[in-house]
Amino acid sequence: MDEETRQNWDLIKTPLGIAWSGRTRYAAATFIYHRGEMSAEVLEVYRICSRLDAEDPLDVLTRWQIGADWVERMRAMR
Repeated sequence: MDEETRQNWDLIKTPLGIAWSGRTRYAAATFIYHRGEMSAEVLEVYRICSRLDAEDPLDVLTRWQIGADWVERMRAMR
């Protein structure tokens, strides 16, 4: 894994509640999406949550029953 990719995988796990953390996660999600590792539906949830620093995109995905494979992947990385 190259350095830019590793950095974006770290950034998508930015803790909730930190100022601008939602936008940070969304920027990383956009990078990962363009690599073909995330669906457009999952990216849209990250976009919606981007202005809500305390909102966990994984919780939203679970509630909306979208991207179960992504949620599982991310929770395994915690």
